[in-house]
Amino acid sequence: MDEDFEARVEPYRRELLVHCYRMLGAVHEAEDLVQETMLRAWRARERYDAGRASVRTWLYRIATNACLTALEGRSRRPLPSGLCAPSDDPYAPLAPSLDVPWLQPFPDALLGDPAERAVRRGSLRLALIAAMQALPPKQRAVLILRDVLEFPAADVAELLETTPAAVNSALQRARAGLEEAAPVEDRIAEPDDGAVDALVDRYIRSFEAADVAGLVALLTEDAVLEMPPVPLWYRGRDAYGRFMERLFAMRDTDWRMVRTAANAQPAVAAYHRDDDGGGLVLHTLQVFSVRPDGLARNVVFQDARVFAAFELPPRLEAR
Repeated sequence: MDEDFEARVEPYRRELLVHCYRMLGAVHEAEDLVQETMLRAWRARERYDAGRASVRTWLYRIATNACLTALEGRSRRPLPSGLCAPSDDPYAPLAPSLDVPWLQPFPDALLGDPAERAVRRGSLRLALIAAMQALPPKQRAVLILRDVLEFPAADVAELLETTPAAVNSALQRARAGLEEAAPVEDRIAEPDDGAVDALVDRYIRSFEAADVAGLVALLTEDAVLEMPPVPLWYRGRDAYGRFMERLFAMRDTDWRMVRTAANAQPAVAAYHRDDDGGGLVLHTLQVFSVRPDGLARNVVFQDARVFAAFELPPRLEAR
């Protein structure tokens, strides 16, 4: 590859990955689309006109249109709470729906330095990404480009080959759709990092001790628990606690939790004792939304592609 070309485009790879993830809701698909973007850019390098657009704007045009093409005729990527009403049965069958293209979390390890992660925090929350998936693809693109990336309307119009008036109209519709789809806790400020870390540490201690009462005490009154690919979710402390009682009865009480981070939110990988007792096996990745009044949402992923994206070891040795 031409070294000058690579030097010009490579600094934008990470932010393009985040952009494609916001559009698509899946890390592995976003990675594929970034590769496609770089390939298209390479093929069109001789036609690039620095007088019309910066390299960054040019790459976003290629990436956005590649995403829109990939989204043609596709179903959106939801979370269970976007598909059905909450369950009140803690013993409902845990049958996965593998035909649903579920939303995936984004590893913070791919975000870069701490300052970059801080900037992205508010715009990368898992629940917000889920709400964006409810928008038509073109509205989703306009919302991300205008409100998240703060591109001028004229640049977005050129990027999408439309008019500034059409961009502004699509943005109004997208904002209204997002307001309707976005969960309440996404509009409430998080506590400071120290308070979040302390709450997650208490959650880990309670979980590893199979202390249901301790877990429930950390929840908000309207806390949500959902578990893709199982199309089932629960709302409220009582339902959450009763399901955790079921879980600990099913999987015994020998657990170990490992801290990680996803979507600029705290997360943990949960491991439980193997059937042969020789170690602990990876069970789930849990991503938390935290409000000042407690843990508001726990999205629990049990998907090999998610585990691979986070590079989680499949087993831990017993202590």
